[in-house]
Amino acid sequence: MQEPTRTLVAGVDSSTQSTKVLVCDAETGAIVREGRASHPDGTEVHPDVWWDAFKEATSGGLLDGVEAISVSGQQHGMVVLDDGGAVVRPALLWNDTRSADAARDLIDELGGARSWAQAVGTVPVASLTITKLRWLAVNEPELAERVHDVVLPHDWLTKRILEDGTRTRAELVTDRGDASGTGYWSPASGEYRADLLELAFGRVVGVPRVLEPSGAAGRTGSGLMVAAGTGDNMGAALGMGLSPGDMVVSLGTSGTVFTVHDKPTSDPSGFVAGFADATGRFLPLVCTLNAARVLTAGARILGTDLAGLDALALKALPGSGGLVLLPYLDGERTPSLPEATGTLGGLTRDNMSPENVARAHVEGMLCGLADGLDALTAQGIRPQRVLLIGGAARSRAVRAIAPEIFGLPVTLPDPAEYVALGAAKQAAWSLAAQTNKMSQPNWVSSEPVVLDPTGGPGHDVVRAAYRSLLDTVHGGAKAPF
Repeated sequence: MQEPTRTLVAGVDSSTQSTKVLVCDAETGAIVREGRASHPDGTEVHPDVWWDAFKEATSGGLLDGVEAISVSGQQHGMVVLDDGGAVVRPALLWNDTRSADAARDLIDELGGARSWAQAVGTVPVASLTITKLRWLAVNEPELAERVHDVVLPHDWLTKRILEDGTRTRAELVTDRGDASGTGYWSPASGEYRADLLELAFGRVVGVPRVLEPSGAAGRTGSGLMVAAGTGDNMGAALGMGLSPGDMVVSLGTSGTVFTVHDKPTSDPSGFVAGFADATGRFLPLVCTLNAARVLTAGARILGTDLAGLDALALKALPGSGGLVLLPYLDGERTPSLPEATGTLGGLTRDNMSPENVARAHVEGMLCGLADGLDALTAQGIRPQRVLLIGGAARSRAVRAIAPEIFGLPVTLPDPAEYVALGAAKQAAWSLAAQTNKMSQPNWVSSEPVVLDPTGGPGHDVVRAAYRSLLDTVHGGAKAPF
């Protein structure tokens, strides 16, 4: 008996570290095949690296039979193009902090943080594209003169896919989710702020057209439909099918806390970035630079691996004997402390054990994310549960300690490449929209596992100690919650 014909779609996660591609059944979301390729480490990279990784990840016929594709990419990265569409300089990525001074200058020039929050929902930090444009204008003026357009990583890869095998230049397009992370597009108005582009760069440059959530960027020469694409956090939210009250804590290279919301947010403290999502709603988000790599660094100084760190941390009592880690090992985005370094406080002869040091790394990383949960709550969002995802969510110590630190029910969804899955869902949605079937695909996932706290003073004592050290070392860095 012949199997029924399936419609296949593909989702691409072009992240800081790698390209991951999922090919899915458009009706059910079932994963049919997948591919992966690595990216080089660093905070700037030529976009051709992403194209090479995409080609490697999709080699061997991975896209055979696929009817639509969508790209979800790392947010904020600055890709500048000349009037011929060529890349002017390597892209500056979200984790490049050289534009920290530019962020501070831009805040002052517009009249303060509140003015920025009202204008675009987000107060500039070094991660945002607009600060990188200012850095380019000041530090590389000859290159800045050549810039005709500025796009984001997902925009560039979408364009490159459309142009593959053709001699036609594709239109530059983006979506509202990724555009909301630039610092010059307003989620509230749904429009670019040309005045802010001019403020940052000295002149207005070309920007991509913003497509609707189910819109299509076009078709390749072979007929493959390319959807609008989106940012990585927006892709993850779409892939998980979030409902209001679902608070995602993602522990990857960076740490993020986000949820879907029915109205735009505006946080003058700068803790909460007021993004849009990939569905027409909004995605208030808190991002830290330091997450999974805090655990890796802790394991290294203890002369063990991640499994060894887990074992040590679980032998220590909650509170780590009074040891507290401010985990700003790569500077920090939230709070905005780009030049900060890590601090291990509360040391005594009695508590300086490998077990306490290991647990302090886990507790410190989670306390930074718990502050993010509080910042979202201060925006009028009512959290119901935490969905814990990302590479570090596999840690036994993280799973045991997180419910104590967060003070909320913590659930563990099935491990999945949610960013790529969200991009695939967007491709299916866009494909359906071409035949006037406008609703999002209803891909059903299994019910997440609820984690039980191990018991202890985590939510009160540990977080109070963390905030006390933060205030001592970086006075005034705390958010208003």
